[in-house]
Amino acid sequence: MPITRRDALKRTALLGAAAALAPGWLTRAQSVEAAMFVLPDLPYPANALEPAIDARTMQIHHDKHHAGYVRKLNAAMAEVSGEYSYEELFAGMDTFPETLQGAIRNNGGGAYNHDLFWTSMAPPARGGGGMPSGALAAKINQDFGSFAVFQDQFSQAAGTVFGSGWAWLIQRKSDGKLVIVTTENQDNPLMVSVLPPEKLGTPLLGLDVWEHAYYLHYQNRRADYISNWWKVVNWPEVSLRLA
Repeated sequence: MPITRRDALKRTALLGAAAALAPGWLTRAQSVEAAMFVLPDLPYPANALEPAIDARTMQIHHDKHHAGYVRKLNAAMAEVSGEYSYEELFAGMDTFPETLQGAIRNNGGGAYNHDLFWTSMAPPARGGGGMPSGALAAKINQDFGSFAVFQDQFSQAAGTVFGSGWAWLIQRKSDGKLVIVTTENQDNPLMVSVLPPEKLGTPLLGLDVWEHAYYLHYQNRRADYISNWWKVVNWPEVSLRLA
């Protein structure tokens, strides 16, 4: 896991606070060589989400796929001076050298998206599953009519992503409304220069529907993966992102 001396010194003190923040804030190094992005630990044991997501899938997904995005993003950012948050990267991707834009888009998206994905889930004993409450529930009812309608529309969107991509619940930038959008590959709703305005907004909930997220356990049964995923959605964390 790539980590700088500065990050190591601060990690213990920041760990508790970082857990309460949306994953749009990254750990960065003040280094003349590179802006280092850190692979976060899983917020629960690899087997904690079983049977919805099996331990082997979690290990490969986090330790290989997510780690690879972070490593390649660091390599790309070694060519860039200055410090950037994920939001700054995605808002200004077209300002970086053309030779780096693809790596920043794909690997920056992969790193950020997975940060959000892990914290979007929790074991049932620690708040995963069930239904949202409070302001989030009220906003879903206002913008979709009911939680059941939202859940059905989200599942349909995730199930019909062609190939690799994501389904998202976002608070749209243009009007503040909660909407469901999908993106290809590792794109996300913060990528201003990539997505149309109606798909831009604050990501509240994201579901990875790349085959590596489910194929070991579910094979081609993406619908079963989506159905079981609802049993581990971390609604308290999603509520914090709305707030």
